[in-house]
Amino acid sequence: MLGEYRIAGRGAAEIAAGIEEAVGAGELEPGQTLPPMRELAARLGVNPNTVAAAYRTLRERGVIETAGRRGSRVRPKPATTGREQLRVEVPPGGRDLSTGNPDPALLPRLAPALAAAAEAADRRPVLYGDDPVDAGLVRTVRAELDADGVPAGPLTVTSGALDAIERVLTAHLRPGDTVAVEDPGWGSVVDLVPALGLHLAPVGVDDDGPRPDDLRRALEAGARALIVTARAQNPTGASVSATRARALRAVLREHPGTLLVEDDHGHGVVDLPVHPLAGVTRHWAFVRSAAKTYGPDLRLAVLAGDPVTVDRVRGRQSLGPGWVSLLLQRAVAHLWATGAVDRSAVARSYGARRTALIEALAERGVTAHGRSGMNVWVPVPDETGAVARLVRRGWAVAPGARFRLASPQGIRVTVSTLTARDIAPLADAIAAAVRPSPARVYG
Repeated sequence: MLGEYRIAGRGAAEIAAGIEEAVGAGELEPGQTLPPMRELAARLGVNPNTVAAAYRTLRERGVIETAGRRGSRVRPKPATTGREQLRVEVPPGGRDLSTGNPDPALLPRLAPALAAAAEAADRRPVLYGDDPVDAGLVRTVRAELDADGVPAGPLTVTSGALDAIERVLTAHLRPGDTVAVEDPGWGSVVDLVPALGLHLAPVGVDDDGPRPDDLRRALEAGARALIVTARAQNPTGASVSATRARALRAVLREHPGTLLVEDDHGHGVVDLPVHPLAGVTRHWAFVRSAAKTYGPDLRLAVLAGDPVTVDRVRGRQSLGPGWVSLLLQRAVAHLWATGAVDRSAVARSYGARRTALIEALAERGVTAHGRSGMNVWVPVPDETGAVARLVRRGWAVAPGARFRLASPQGIRVTVSTLTARDIAPLADAIAAAVRPSPARVYG
């Protein structure tokens, strides 16, 4: 099963390091089965407990997974492999609709904001021991969170939404705990959770967000945390509606010990209101990032949460990077406070592109979904074939395998750079590549 690769080593750390390096180098591929522990121990002349310790380390690092009697195997997306290995090759002259990126034309100019932040830094340089969070950014974001119904609580700043999610999970959970995640859901979260040594519990998603019955089953089975996307869910475009929020809160009230993490990365590019779930569990975090509205390279998100959660995140952050650059924080605060982006206009623009594609597909008998954000999800019976056929026609889209656990197949189309002239030919290509699906639920 391992091909030409031969596992070597005498100690657990050496064995684990060798396997991890082989996975990173592509010598061991995703899905390959590793030898049973006793068999490998006999081959290496070591105690089986040594191999067990090596495999445990690899599981905790997100390199391998164990499936009972079926043994251990390299994860489909090991934490040691780059995400670029999953990219769809764009044909010469083709269009790349697979990235999930915002439209560069709708992003603001950064030079004025960075210049204003730099001038402030010149007047008073940031030094060790200064407050790690910019007061201006806090005031602006806190006012918006209050208006949106996010409970009162302290704020901190992280290097993007995924950084915030990781820090919150590690602040409360331990390897072996289970996290309920949307299915299909953000591929980075689906990869992150196992990389932290945690288990995934899939929760099906429809247009209104996570399904309450699926969430209840996951929590009753022992899930200790829930990660939910408030709006612009990736990849389906789902947005938690007011009715769905009430149902989800009711489930969470039955499990007040659940760690709740809400990701509102779509703030600023979504034309639907947010309906926060926070406040019904003891520990919670609400994350609002700047990436989609102001630019992915800003790497900044604001995290609101209960005092214990925010204190733990800040404390651990202080022992690593220390803080997110105040220069960037002040630049984002400038963009946010001065209205550098007409967020209503941006939301309308993405909404128009999304709606146009969904309606064009419906005219061709193809069901598609996307209530909010910049992506459209198309259920398909064979996503590999659909992706390949679209590539041949000059369109690169994302295969659903990037996002799915147990939910049916699909493809994700990023609409952010589409023009009105693109809609008809793209809809024709998708209709030719897939068969119409009546499915309304993803999971």
